[in-house]
Amino acid sequence: MSTASGDGADAGGDGASSAAAASAGRRIPPASSMPWVRNLRRFVGSGAALGSEALMELETKRILLEIFKERQRKSAEAGSIPSFYKKKPEEGSISSRVQRLAKYRFLKKQAELLLNADDLDAMWVCLRENCVIDDATGAEKMNYEDFCHIATVCTEQIGQKCKRFFSPSNFMKFEKDDSGRIAILPFYLYVMRTVSLTQARIDMSELDEDSDGFLQPHEMEAYIRGLIPNLAQLRDMPTQFVQMYCRIAARKFFFFCDPHRRGKACIKKVLLSNCLQELMELHQESEEEVTDTEQAENWFSLTSAQRICDMFLALDKDTNGTLSKQELKEYADGTLTEIFIERVFDEHVRRSKVGGGNSREMDFESFLDFVLALENKDTPEGLTYLFRCLDLNGRGFLTTADIHTLFRDVHQKWIEGGNYELCIEDVRDEIWDMVKPADPLRISLSDLLSCKQGGTIASMLIDVRGFWAHDNRENLLQEEEEQVEEA
Repeated sequence: MSTASGDGADAGGDGASSAAAASAGRRIPPASSMPWVRNLRRFVGSGAALGSEALMELETKRILLEIFKERQRKSAEAGSIPSFYKKKPEEGSISSRVQRLAKYRFLKKQAELLLNADDLDAMWVCLRENCVIDDATGAEKMNYEDFCHIATVCTEQIGQKCKRFFSPSNFMKFEKDDSGRIAILPFYLYVMRTVSLTQARIDMSELDEDSDGFLQPHEMEAYIRGLIPNLAQLRDMPTQFVQMYCRIAARKFFFFCDPHRRGKACIKKVLLSNCLQELMELHQESEEEVTDTEQAENWFSLTSAQRICDMFLALDKDTNGTLSKQELKEYADGTLTEIFIERVFDEHVRRSKVGGGNSREMDFESFLDFVLALENKDTPEGLTYLFRCLDLNGRGFLTTADIHTLFRDVHQKWIEGGNYELCIEDVRDEIWDMVKPADPLRISLSDLLSCKQGGTIASMLIDVRGFWAHDNRENLLQEEEEQVEEA
C-alpha cells in the first residue's frame, strides 16, 4: 500500500512539475498587447462612451494642463523676473463679462453689509441709552463692559453687520480716561466715517470701467454728478451748469491725487485725500448766512465754481475757449510777472499737434491747474507746480542767478507801483536765510518743502502782491489781531 501510494505521489509530483514547466514556458502577455484591451482603451480615450459632462471635464483638464505647461515654460525662460503686466480682457469677451459680473456681485454684497441711515440712528440710541455721564466733564462715556453690552444690544436690533465695529481693537483706538472709558461721540463719528468712505469706495468702484483701481476724468465727473442731488448746498444748481461744475470739481481731485499727470487718480488716494472731505462738507445745511468770501474758500462750493468760470470767461477776450499769454497776464489784476507767465506756458501748457493760433494757448483744464497751484502754494502739489516754473534751466535747483532773474520783474512792478527802492541782493539773501538749503549754493524743491515757507517764497518771486504781503507781514498780522479782538 505504501509503495502504491508513494508511486501515485511521485506521479502527481511529476504532473505538477510538468504543468509548472509548461506555464513557465508560456508567459502571460502584457495587457497592452491584448487586442480587446487596446480596443477598450481606444474607445474610452475617444470619449465616445462618455456623457457630455464627462467630455467637458476631460476638455477642461486638457486645457488647464496646457496652460500650466505654458506657464512653466514661460517661467523657465523668464528666470527670476516676476510678471508685471497682465493684458486686460477685450471688451465684449467672455472674460470681460465674467469680470464685470463678478465685480457687480462683490460690490452688491459689500453694499448689503453697510449700515443704512436707520441703522446708524438705532446705534446712536443704543449708545446713549447704555452709556454713563462723566461727572467732571458731562461727556457721555462707556467702559469695555458697556462696550460689549452695547454690541450685544445693537446686534439684536440691527443684525450682524454692526458687529465688526465692536471689536476689542476698535475700542483700543480711542483715547481713554483714568477709568478706562471712551467717549461715545468719537466712536459714533468713526462708525459714520467708515460707512461713508466704504460707500464712496463702492460707488467709485462701480464707475471704474476697467477695474484697475483708478478713475479717469469722465468717471470722476460721473461720480460727482451722482453726488449733487445728495449735497444740500448744491441742490439748487442750474441744470445747464452741472457739466461745467463737474469738470471744475473733478480737476481738484486730479491735481492732488494724480501728481504724475497720468490722467487717472487712484481710488484709495482719493478716499484718503482732503478733497473728498472738503466735498462732503457740502452735505451740511447753511444755518447761518455765509458771505461770498467764506463760500469761495471751499473749491467745491457753487460760489467758487461760478467765480472760476467767470474769471476764465473774463480773461478770454477773443472768446475762443483758450487763453493766450497776453490774456493770462491780466490774471489777478496783472500782478504776476511776465517771466512767470512765460514759464507757465513752457512747463504746463500742452502744445497742440495741429498748427495754428491755438498751438500755444492754455485750455480750461490747464487754467484750473494754474488756479489750484496759486491758491494752494503751501501744499506739496502746488509748490511742485510752481517750482517747475521757477527752475529756469530745468536743473532741479535754483541758484542765486535764478533768484536774481526772477525777482528782477517783481522789482520792476514794485517800483512802478510807487514803492520805495529795493536792493535785489538783500532780498536774495533774505530768501536764502528763510530756506537754509542743505547745499549753500543752491535751493532744491525738498529745501522749499522742508523750510515750511515755500509758498511765501514762491509768492515773493512771481507776484508783486505776494512780495508786498511779505514786506508788510507785521502790519497785516497786527490788523488781523485787532479784527479778532473786535469780533
